[in-house]
Amino acid sequence: MKRALLTVLSPHAARPALRSQIQPTNHLRIMSTPTARRHAHTLKDPSLFKQQCYINGAWVDAKSGKTFEVEDPATGTVIGTMPEMSKEDTQTAIDAAAAALPAFRQLPGRQRARMLHKWFQLMMENQEDLATLIMWENGKAKGDAMGEVVYAANFFEWFSEEAPRAGGDTIPASTAGNRVFTIKQPVGVCGLITPWNFPAAMITRKIGPALAAGCTVVAKSPGETPFTAAALAELAHRAGIPPGVVNIVSSLKNTAEVGSALTSSDIVKKVSFTGSTGVGKLLMKQSSDSLKKLSFELGGNAPFIVFNDADLDAAVAGAIASKFRASGQTCVCANRLYVQSGIYDDFAKAFTEKVKQFKVGPGDQEGVTHGPLIHDRAVSKVKAHVADAVKQGGKVLTGGEAMPDLGANFFQPTVIRDMKPDMQLASEETFGPVAGLFSFESEAEVVKHANNAEVGLAGYFFSKDIQRCYRVAEALEVGMVGVNTGLISDVAAPFGGVKWSGFGREGSKYGIAEYQIIKMVTLGGMGGDLQGS
Repeated sequence: MKRALLTVLSPHAARPALRSQIQPTNHLRIMSTPTARRHAHTLKDPSLFKQQCYINGAWVDAKSGKTFEVEDPATGTVIGTMPEMSKEDTQTAIDAAAAALPAFRQLPGRQRARMLHKWFQLMMENQEDLATLIMWENGKAKGDAMGEVVYAANFFEWFSEEAPRAGGDTIPASTAGNRVFTIKQPVGVCGLITPWNFPAAMITRKIGPALAAGCTVVAKSPGETPFTAAALAELAHRAGIPPGVVNIVSSLKNTAEVGSALTSSDIVKKVSFTGSTGVGKLLMKQSSDSLKKLSFELGGNAPFIVFNDADLDAAVAGAIASKFRASGQTCVCANRLYVQSGIYDDFAKAFTEKVKQFKVGPGDQEGVTHGPLIHDRAVSKVKAHVADAVKQGGKVLTGGEAMPDLGANFFQPTVIRDMKPDMQLASEETFGPVAGLFSFESEAEVVKHANNAEVGLAGYFFSKDIQRCYRVAEALEVGMVGVNTGLISDVAAPFGGVKWSGFGREGSKYGIAEYQIIKMVTLGGMGGDLQGS
């Protein structure tokens, strides 16, 4: 087993840019410079650092022997390698899940619940190590990473409580003598494809309900952040989850091949994907031949509206929480901030002052609130949106520049006022730390602007008018609305969108239904008179 003690560059050292082409290697390689002051990151439990995939209860390499490198976005240094799994490797995982399904689906819900709850407990016991892995591969600040682990673990706790209660219904029949009832059964083997921005939470939000329903899974971890998923697989093993029930595969160059293996397989009965709208459309097409059950959580372009009657301090705090969480790299973060003209200047000033208090740097540094973006392509998109806004008359109130002294993937938290509807940021999801402020006059006007998007994942607004709260919440064309709050993610709340943001819901009491089928049973000849003894 390769060492789990990883040495990375000092935050004060020069950091090389991420390479556009990552060559497979079979060895752990640590990049460094002679002048760099070094420090070591150490896991309390080194065995959680896995550089293999988890299939049928065993740690395995790709059959080809190929691997890909995973880099720390804060430093550009290589953290380690993971197997470059192929279609053949993925099929092995699918076969393992299929073999495990008959026994696992027959377990009482209470028994599956105990496994999930044990997995939850192990995550909480290893919270710091899991957060460290997230910091390494995703770049999140420590506090943000710690929070994600708790959020992620809570999905296992929530669905451990749903598993014993996933019952059917008794339905009054319209035909005399018939009795009708329903049974909820697991859909079968599930293919799960998760993104890099929440390395822990996106995988637990899918695996939790799948196992609660009695399904087995093949989860494809993101190429940028596979180590967190591998650590979760190790904890699943310790929780006593049977071999083949949870299988984790990784890939970078072969991502399309692995995805196609899941969507084209007749064995896989359901695919759940979180990612871009474009990829979601492709996966939907690929799944059509086998008519799979699908749930997609795709792109967003969330409007954040502040009305004149809003509590200004609360609105500023909500906008900070929504826009800059994970450096703006969340699908539900505010992308377009609409502020009514009566408080536009006051909001812009107060909001900008809060943003100026952020500290940007490597996630493990003391006091850092925001880490790097995931890679150089993300930085390029942020730069393009800022440049387009400035070219068309936007005024930068703070930020607006890259931070090469910190590293290739750092960008200043940015606020731009005087935004216009035809700017790129108005129609494209930035996925970075840039807040564009738009002014508006009327409720009808802002709702029209807010709904002028192909996607509809989340929306937010602040107002003290209870009638307006109902009107606007009902009028926004999104799957989730935050009223007087900038944080809407909650294991108890159904997560999902409308329009090109996808379909299906994750989390909450509705989440388990995505992994179930409803079977109807009609009993005939049940009428007649009571019989004497």
